[in-house]
Amino acid sequence: MKRTLYALILTFISLQAFAHLGDISGTVLDQTTNLPLRGVVVQLTGLGKGTVTNELGQYRFVGLVAAPYKIELSHIGFKSLVLNVTIKDDETITLNTVLSRSSIELREIVVSAQQAHDQQLISSLDIKMRPITNSQEILRMVPGLFIGQHAGGGKAEQIFLRGFDIDHGTDIRLTVDGMPVNLVSHAHGQGYADLHFVIPELIEGVDFRKGPYNAEKGNFTTAGWADFRTRTTLDKSFAKLEAGQFNTYRVVAGLDLLGEKGRTKNQSAYLASEYSYSDSYFDHPQNFKRLNVVGKYHGHLSAQTNLTLTGSTFWSKWNHSGQIPNRAVASGLVGFFGSVDPTERGETSRTNVNAELVTVTPNQYTIKNQVFYSNYQFELYSNFTFFRDDSLNGDQIRQKEHRNLFGYNGSVSRTDFAGNTRFVSTAGLQYRQDLTHHTELSHTRNRTETLERRQFGNINERNASAYVDELIQFSDHFSLNAGIRLDYFRSQYDDLLRPADGLKRADAALISPKLNLYYTVNPRFQVYLNTGKGFHSNDTRVVVLRNGRDILPPAYGSDLGVIFKPFPRLLVNAAGWYLWLQQEFVYVGDEGVVEPSGKSRRYGVDLSVRYQLTHHLYADLDLNTAKPRAIGVESDPSGRDQNYLPLAPTFTSTGGLTLQNAGRWSGSLRYRYLGNRPADETNSIVAQSYFVTDLQVNYTRPRYQLGLSVQNLLNTRWKETQFATESRLRGETTPVNEIHFTPGTPLFARLSWTFFW
Repeated sequence: MKRTLYALILTFISLQAFAHLGDISGTVLDQTTNLPLRGVVVQLTGLGKGTVTNELGQYRFVGLVAAPYKIELSHIGFKSLVLNVTIKDDETITLNTVLSRSSIELREIVVSAQQAHDQQLISSLDIKMRPITNSQEILRMVPGLFIGQHAGGGKAEQIFLRGFDIDHGTDIRLTVDGMPVNLVSHAHGQGYADLHFVIPELIEGVDFRKGPYNAEKGNFTTAGWADFRTRTTLDKSFAKLEAGQFNTYRVVAGLDLLGEKGRTKNQSAYLASEYSYSDSYFDHPQNFKRLNVVGKYHGHLSAQTNLTLTGSTFWSKWNHSGQIPNRAVASGLVGFFGSVDPTERGETSRTNVNAELVTVTPNQYTIKNQVFYSNYQFELYSNFTFFRDDSLNGDQIRQKEHRNLFGYNGSVSRTDFAGNTRFVSTAGLQYRQDLTHHTELSHTRNRTETLERRQFGNINERNASAYVDELIQFSDHFSLNAGIRLDYFRSQYDDLLRPADGLKRADAALISPKLNLYYTVNPRFQVYLNTGKGFHSNDTRVVVLRNGRDILPPAYGSDLGVIFKPFPRLLVNAAGWYLWLQQEFVYVGDEGVVEPSGKSRRYGVDLSVRYQLTHHLYADLDLNTAKPRAIGVESDPSGRDQNYLPLAPTFTSTGGLTLQNAGRWSGSLRYRYLGNRPADETNSIVAQSYFVTDLQVNYTRPRYQLGLSVQNLLNTRWKETQFATESRLRGETTPVNEIHFTPGTPLFARLSWTFFW
């Protein structure tokens, strides 16, 4: 009886104590834009309790005893702030805080336990220290990622990352404000990702992760993913004029539509446009033209709900010189910047509509809803093999499609505390459907005559997915992230060349688990282990011919890495990684399509270093090694290994110096190096390395900025893209298999003038 009474008394005392606990709720805003800041690290000093702000810049601590508290807020690119508050019994304190922008100080950067799974230290530093100045730099923001242009400035770049020749996007998932960039079952190749509809000056940040470790990310997330975030608001209206060598011109302007009055009402809107023209450095003028127009609105429908609407349209047209064989240059048939078939050409367009709605409910659930739509056109004339197959007319092909893409992304998440343990629970649904009309591959002559249609049909591809994700921060030191994802694909192909065959269908589902562990020793050192399963889908035209086999070949990966600051101004991120794929993709140049191949494995080391030399001068270095190999491939009759993966990079490095906030001057001097790599399965043909440097110098006053941009500062002669291709030139009796290349830019200088108001 006494024990029962004692237990009841303790329960009553506990309930009374609980009844007198208080809460802290806060919102953090950007002082310049008056808009919410997400991802701000918020810590209760000395209590081992912390969190990060949500999409509306909000944070909350509950169940606090009456006492004084010190709250620390930190965010890269903003001045850290310390708040002192005192909570009384049963009191809820509401704080509204603004953070002011500041120059980057690496000594103030901490390795956060609160953001262990989502922290983007490297990308956040890079985007602040060296903003994107041209369309090529958009993709190069991902450490270790290399690009190459091999069909004029309008075609999507060829991508290299982590021992992959990704071609135009087969093994990296790219999004802009959450809207997909990769196009499945594209006329030119699976996962084709063209980012040229993005105006570089509007990029605010980029989130990326290498490997298949995030439950939210689905198709193409094998080598990694990157989400480019465009500006929600413009700090100032601006107009920019550029002029450079090779008859190059560009004009871009952004107009802030609501100004300060809009900011006071938590609203912003802008309209921006870009037009580019260049003949480029090839012997045959490129006549490159590109037009971009984008409008964006952001507003708070209520204190707990915001809406973001984006609309954009993009059009580009160009001539291109194509790839040329080494022997054509060596014999003097064409120059280094010449062309074997000068009739190659491309034209493309994309119109996007993107709507995002974020709501935080009274019980602290964050609900995100996004719908998107794209209308896309593509037409490309190429000639990879010249006269190998048709000695009279040549081997020119046309790849063409008209696509409608629409989809939905939705998620619900909530942050809870049990003592000092923080739980972030997320569940999401995603849907995407691609409808193409008259996807075509045809043999043509002079772009005007169709000699033979080789592929011609309509594609209907659907991807529905669901995922759950749980982040548990057990303490200031240890956190765990676990997630699981279910994807369902349904592929349908209507072959218009063989209508008697009827519609062909295939479907498949795949479950992808993820497990990530993080141990933060102190604010200067963290070790992590990422593991997960991902996939890249196969082309609809391939899987229906294979009776539905290999629709979703899986990939299994792991990273073991560290983030540490051995010195206050030095930040290092290093990781050893491994990735196994059930199926590779092989680009067949003579047919212009992608075909599946066999299993492969890759492993390597990534190293990123960021160092602040002085208050204004920063240095960065990225080193990336990889050993990519096919599995289960026998040697050729002469005993040579045939397990090399063509064009897969084995060593890359980028780095440079960046000057920032040095009075009126800023700029950067950067290099990139891509080492020798096999061009065929036996490594008997080698794609040669290159080392290129670029320079950027800016002079800034309150109302204007003058800039000088120099690509290939040392005027190196280099081959930007290289392929081992079998081709035949006019007059040759037999085909020859050797390196075909697109030359990289010679020294290319441009001047710019930007006016602000």
